[in-house]
Amino acid sequence: MNSNPLLITPATRRVMNLSHLLRQAARRHGAEIGFVWGERTWSWAELDRRVDAMAAALSAKGIRKGDRVLVQSKNCNQMFESMFACFRLGAVWVPTNFRQTPDEVAYLAQASGAVAMICHSDFPEHATKARETSSAIRFQISIGRSSIGDDYDDLVEHHLGQTTPAVAVEHDDPCWFFFTSGTTGRPKAAVLTHGQMAFVITNHLCDLMPGTTNADVSLVVAPLSHGAGIHQLVQVARAAKTVLLASERFDVDEAWSLVEKWRVTNMFTVPTIVKLLTEHPSVDAHDHSSLRYVIYAGAPMYREDQKHALKKLGKVLVQYFGLGEVTGNITVLPPWLHDPEDGPDVKVGTCGYERTGMQVSIQDDHGREVPVGTTGEICVCGPAVFAGYYENPDANAKAFRDGWFRTGDLGHMDEEGFLFITGRASDMYISGGSNIYPREIEEKILTHPAVAEVAVLGVPDRTWGEAGVAVCALRPGQTLSEGELLAWLDGRIARYKLPKRVLFWDALPKSAYGKITKRTIRAELEENGWLQANCLVET
Repeated sequence: MNSNPLLITPATRRVMNLSHLLRQAARRHGAEIGFVWGERTWSWAELDRRVDAMAAALSAKGIRKGDRVLVQSKNCNQMFESMFACFRLGAVWVPTNFRQTPDEVAYLAQASGAVAMICHSDFPEHATKARETSSAIRFQISIGRSSIGDDYDDLVEHHLGQTTPAVAVEHDDPCWFFFTSGTTGRPKAAVLTHGQMAFVITNHLCDLMPGTTNADVSLVVAPLSHGAGIHQLVQVARAAKTVLLASERFDVDEAWSLVEKWRVTNMFTVPTIVKLLTEHPSVDAHDHSSLRYVIYAGAPMYREDQKHALKKLGKVLVQYFGLGEVTGNITVLPPWLHDPEDGPDVKVGTCGYERTGMQVSIQDDHGREVPVGTTGEICVCGPAVFAGYYENPDANAKAFRDGWFRTGDLGHMDEEGFLFITGRASDMYISGGSNIYPREIEEKILTHPAVAEVAVLGVPDRTWGEAGVAVCALRPGQTLSEGELLAWLDGRIARYKLPKRVLFWDALPKSAYGKITKRTIRAELEENGWLQANCLVET
């Protein structure tokens, strides 16, 4: 028996089931619009009744607390509802990125141990492959009538009117398997829990979009399977309505027209999308004065793109740095610290300061904290850190050290606690004995008026061990040669950091989340003969 009354006992670990957020919104603002998709709208009361019905349908099919439910779907109201239906039963929501291949989705089904699958009717091959690969899947539900399984809306209609009480949960009960993007290997399931996510929601409201109420409106421009899903969960906590684009195809003009029509106040996106939104002519054709927070994360935003966005939108940008494993909660750079002009008081290149309740430590290879201004690995601790990777002890052993989560990102902090990211540890290369951090070079190249995108990679070199290759995409109508860019860079960065080669492509490959994928670039370099015999080709 525990003799210390100060120690937490199991009875004190119970927390709110996250589905209660929707119930709260329905009680307080039931008649108000909670969700918009195309010409359709749903009130908070309707959404809560539909979630009750789907939870009842899943329960009738045998879904119990702890069961994993795989969801392969484009953004739609059913996908949004499925999150809360799973939460309400204490089941685990396992969303995929709908752009993944059938084989990739089948791997997620197997890796998660999913016992059921909700699949959009547009993806019959994914449903078939998942069923063939994972014997644990007992049934499938189709969003839209198809041969995949029972129709989602038919099941909702059949069970409508049934009230499903939220299952009791404890702090560490899983609610969401947040699959990593798999840029360094196969995706891993980061286990997010009810207690952890309650903190994340509170933290987002505190640090990213303070003052959010039911009068606010959020536009979704990214898949709900990852960061956008977290963002919308936060909106539900304040009964702020969610607006979806009409289709999965990102249409800039449609996005700005929805901002104007619904008086959108916030959106979550990535730097690539911010760039598209603010460089498209439609940004000047629609009223976007309602925007208060344009939150971007997931990849670095280059300074020139940041300055352009600020001039177009005003001081509404909010940056946060965070990984899926920390559910985005590491640092924040709020609107008032974004400035469209460089100056002595502007901290150019920072991703902000520590989020409320979170602690950052810059550590060396042995886990020792390094002095201010010294580059090391960014490590973090706090209530937003995930519970670990599902059934992956090796990955957990590598990810944690002395209680700190190791992000794999490199950076340094200044005297005031502002964090500056240098790049991924895997991106750094050593040329002639010197550590080279591509982010610094990329930032400088992007200040050239002809360059729209760039990625710098270290590749094998006979003389220097490794050397840099810059792969650039130019702005429309611009021309630039390798010699011209290298001459322009000379004097702007140290000579030992200069790329050895510059290549020009029409566009750089990106992940489904809008991040430039250096792994794909490296593979294309190899396939096209730029790399040969482990040495940089001289041509």
